[in-house]
This record gives sequence, structure tokens and C-alpha cells, in this order.
Amino acid sequence: MTFDQAGQPDLSVVIPVYNGERILAATMARLTGYLTSGTSEIIIVENGSTDKTLEVARQHAVDTPHVTFHVLQSQKGMGNALRTGIEASSGRRVLLTADDLPFGTDDLDEDKKLDPKPHIVIGSKAHKDSNIQRSPLRGLTTFGFKTLRQVILASRVGDSQGTLIVDGDWLRSMVVRFDDPGFLFSTQVVYAAEKQGFTIVEVPVTLAPDDDPSETTIRIADVVKMFKGLLAMRRRRREFAAAPNTGTHAS
Repeated sequence: MTFDQAGQPDLSVVIPVYNGERILAATMARLTGYLTSGTSEIIIVENGSTDKTLEVARQHAVDTPHVTFHVLQSQKGMGNALRTGIEASSGRRVLLTADDLPFGTDDLDEDKKLDPKPHIVIGSKAHKDSNIQRSPLRGLTTFGFKTLRQVILASRVGDSQGTLIVDGDWLRSMVVRFDDPGFLFSTQVVYAAEKQGFTIVEVPVTLAPDDDPSETTIRIADVVKMFKGLLAMRRRRREFAAAPNTGTHAS
């Protein structure tokens, strides 16, 4: 893969934020303190918040010599926010993460160890060396979703809902195919990479205790929606398997 765009950032960090005024400033500061070499852009995408998330994002979006901030808005929904951020990104690689940085910078630390860089790196809760403290209900839900992906999509990836570090050119050329407005967006990205035969590496992470509350409500409607979403993905498998028109490939 070649990168010949003048001034192209090394990394784009896309962060969907919904009602995150309490934690967003700390997240932005932590990333700025971590990204102290090369060039990066942090893209905050507020999506339908009812608190002061947008105000906080704009107040703390202070550029540094290594980091440039962009504050955007999208329709409500994690998938909608991720799509908006990806479309606005320009980095060689793109990190899709959450507003609370659930794994801290473990995913980025592990990514630094990989050479050559795989097409997708997943901060994976399913990795054997990950440190994940989960409530029994959350663990059962995660296992159920993984089983459905294996059965319906024939997916071999342990965790499609972790953080993703993805080849930027490929992701931007494919983003029009990733249309789920919610949590299945990242699964679409991983499924497309699997169908196109790219290398996917899952790396160990530690889940911050406060980011996995024990009180979790799982509704039957959510399970049905998940099942239908995976079936719809399988029906589109040829579309996901087709290479993007740009002919971009990972190194």
C-alpha cells in the first residue's frame, strides 16, 4: 500500500460520543498525552446528546504539535457517528474506539509491536491474555453474540465488538457499505475484512472496571434485532466480499 498524500496523518482516532460530558475531557486529555510523536487527528462525533457533550468537546479541542482535533455531529447511533468520523478522516490508519477508552491505550500499545501492520487490529475481549471482569449476564450475552456470528456469518474472529485499528484507505473506500446505525457497524467492518481475506489480529486488552457495569438489561427485542442484523449481513456477503473500487490493499 502506498501513501503519497502530503501531510497525511499517521493515525485518525474516531470517537462517537453520546451524553459523555462527564468523561470526554479526560479522554481527550489522555489521548493528547499519549500521541506525542508522529501526526494524529482526533475526530469527536457527538450524536444526539441531551447534555453538554458538544460544548465540552469544543472547549477541550485544543490542537498540539502532534494532534489535530475535529468536532462533528451525526444522527443518533454509534454506527452513524462512526460513519461520519470515518468519512471525515484522512489518516493512514484509523482507530475506532469509545468515549470512555474502555481499554485505555492497550490497543495502541499492542499495535506498536506489530510489524508489518495487519489490515485490522482488534482490541479483543476474547483474547486469551485479556483481563476482562464481566458480570455473568454480560458474559453470557457476549458468548451468545459470538456464537451467532460463527453460525450465521461463519466468522472466525473472537470479538468483533472491540476497538478496531484499520487501514484508512480501505476503510474510507468501503464505508458506504457499512450502513448499520448502531452497534453492528464494527461487525460489518470485520466481516468485510474477513470476506476479502485480509489479515486480522486480535490483541490482549484490560477492560477498565468502571466501564462494564454489573447491572445490564437485555431485552428480547435487542436479541431479535441482533439476529436479524446478522442475517441481513449474510445476505449481503457478496457485497462485503467485493474489493473496493479504489483497489486499495493492505501491506
